[in-house]
Amino acid sequence: MVQCLLFNRAGQFGFVYRYKKGFDYQQKCGLVNVKLKWAKDRALDGVVAGERDVRAACILVSMISSTRQCRLPIYHLSRRRGQLGLPHDLKLSTFVRRYPSVFHESYVFDSGGTRVPCFGLAPEALELHGEELNVFEENRMDIVNRLRKLLMLTREWTLPLQTIDQLKWDLGLPYDYHTSLIPYHPELFSLVNLPDDRVGLKLLSWDDELAVSELEKNAALQQNEEDMKDGCLAFPIGFTRGFGLKRKCMDWLKEWQRLPYTSPYTDASHLDPRTDVSEKRIVGVFHELLHLTIQKKTERKNVSNLRMPLALPQKFTKVFERHPGIFYLSRKNDTQTVVLREAYDRQKLLQRHPLVEIRERFASMLSKGLLDRSRGLYKTSEDSDLEHERLNDAYDDEISDNQCISEEESCCDLPSKYDSDEPVHDPC
Repeated sequence: MVQCLLFNRAGQFGFVYRYKKGFDYQQKCGLVNVKLKWAKDRALDGVVAGERDVRAACILVSMISSTRQCRLPIYHLSRRRGQLGLPHDLKLSTFVRRYPSVFHESYVFDSGGTRVPCFGLAPEALELHGEELNVFEENRMDIVNRLRKLLMLTREWTLPLQTIDQLKWDLGLPYDYHTSLIPYHPELFSLVNLPDDRVGLKLLSWDDELAVSELEKNAALQQNEEDMKDGCLAFPIGFTRGFGLKRKCMDWLKEWQRLPYTSPYTDASHLDPRTDVSEKRIVGVFHELLHLTIQKKTERKNVSNLRMPLALPQKFTKVFERHPGIFYLSRKNDTQTVVLREAYDRQKLLQRHPLVEIRERFASMLSKGLLDRSRGLYKTSEDSDLEHERLNDAYDDEISDNQCISEEESCCDLPSKYDSDEPVHDPC
């Protein structure tokens, strides 16, 4: 077949096509020491930068709407701050007050009779959240299958709930999927006790129809029968405009693309982790994992805990740096976010899940509230109670759990901060 490699600007992708029938490879060929430079992609950085506040706001909306009165005191929200991904130097109350179009502020009284800030939802936010719940229900099986495929990627079809919680926003899982989704599918999922005393989610049955990767599906749709027969599927490649690729790097990439493709759903224990063949399998695993997310991206720290469950070698996340034509590492929001390049045409997501529209509408609501607040449209209500503001500053994020106990504490059954996949002792 004709050998060609198309490297276009961001948003335009090419495939490497050259598969020699009966291609014979030797695993004794070690991992080639090639380093490709990181280049900034402003379009994809924009995709990442605009989501942090949306994610935090949507999680807070889910927390507040799950209560009987649709409001929660600041100390209760502060306990779950670790789930929001906000900067450590940003007070939670400051963030919430930034968006009066979504959150309404009121008071509750503590045991000493002192007023404490309490936040509810604006009618528009509550209505949009209702639409979000409808989208969850209408796409229930799609969400269930995403979770099934995630578990099928693992060695024992099991993941700690803590690890799934780190990925639930990206996978499109409901905030309360532990109670709203899993119990309704006992034929598929089971909660199990793990050796480290954590709770895990186990998949009970394998589905061959689901065990087909996105790369294999695309090859079948393009009728690349010879490629599939040889098992040498190539990944879509695209670079930031102006990215300079040296000759030796281009030659290595062509050879690497011609290596056999190992499905992420098959056992790869026979592969030598020190070879390019094994590295291509690792790339395939994360290529598939990112395709399971609704916006084709996730924070790097969310996958750093998956080495053991996915049977990956040490330093497996180095593939993100070695393959900048497949993955883009954004450094926005004081973290690293892995973005699947082929999923975007500049800032446009090519395959849009219904939840994406809901999140975009939340983003518009946040932007409008922030703009209106900057114009002083909320100033009258703020100035009407200066004492209110002084009390808020005194109590924001400073009331301890021992002083403030509410009936909603019973739902705090998961760790509120996930820095690693190590066992975490829940204070609740």
